[in-house]
Amino acid sequence: VQLQASGGGLVQPGGSLRLSCAASGLTYSGYTMGWFRQAPGKEREFVAASRWSGGAPVYADSVKGRFTFSKDNSKNTVYLQMNSLKPEDTAVYYCAAGRSLITSSFSRLNAYGYWGQGTQVTVSS
Repeated sequence: VQLQASGGGLVQPGGSLRLSCAASGLTYSGYTMGWFRQAPGKEREFVAASRWSGGAPVYADSVKGRFTFSKDNSKNTVYLQMNSLKPEDTAVYYCAAGRSLITSSFSRLNAYGYWGQGTQVTVSS
């Protein structure tokens, strides 16, 4: 299983970025895809997740209404559209894959067995 995250960069407050995570080696229908982030000196935290097979995404309260999880089955890729970015969104963003997760476990780091390498997002003027 390989997860390749990309799309990070430097953006001004209020700006937007779209992160991508290309997945390979998964039996997609059984997996949940998640986005997490880790700011300097802080623990890794949940951002958003959704089952590859469908269903409404789940979001952390801190990003609801600003971030949108989506996927393109034809490209085996999931996305995180980030709008109205704030300086506190600055972090390394990771995508992850977990098999046969129940919804209540979407936010748990240890529910995910596969992780991408991370992409840096910096929100600063």
